[in-house]
Amino acid sequence: VQLQAFGGGLVQAGDSLKLSCAASGRTFSSYQMAWFRQAPGKERDFVAAISPSGGTTYYSNSVKGRFTISRDSAKATVYLQMNSLKPEDTAVYSCARYRVPGHSLRFADPKDYDYWGQGTQVTVSS
Repeated sequence: VQLQAFGGGLVQAGDSLKLSCAASGRTFSSYQMAWFRQAPGKERDFVAAISPSGGTTYYSNSVKGRFTISRDSAKATVYLQMNSLKPEDTAVYSCARYRVPGHSLRFADPKDYDYWGQGTQVTVSS
């Protein structure tokens, strides 16, 4: 399984950006997917997760109402639409696949994800 994240860039506060994470393999639709981010000198933080069907989504409090996670099983891709970006959103964003198939309520711990994309830098200037 390989995950490739892209779509990051340098934007101004208030702008929008959409990240994509393309997955290889034929089992994409069976797994919960998530986005995490890591700012310099800080730990990796949970951002958003989506169930295998796409019917259930979870968000951290810091992005709720501004970010939207979605997935397209036909394209084996998960997205993160980021609106109203703030300088504190600056980080390297990585996508990840849950370690077992199915829907899990343990969605925020990075230790529960076994495959990770390489990360894409998002920088928000004030």
